[in-house]
Amino acid sequence: MAKIRVTQVKSKIGRPESQKRTILALGLKKINHSVEHETTPQVLGMVKKVAHVLKVEEVK
Repeated sequence: MAKIRVTQVKSKIGRPESQKRTILALGLKKINHSVEHETTPQVLGMVKKVAHVLKVEEVK
């Protein structure tokens, strides 16, 4: 499967609680923190929910 690198570029302060929990579930802890995930439907759904806070790149 392909992988994506997800980086938090905006603060989670002032976001709804469900979005904060989604960011934590992705493994992101603070701004400019990056994690890599497999591109499963579950992960893509979580990324779509908080896409306005993230930067997403495809990893080769």
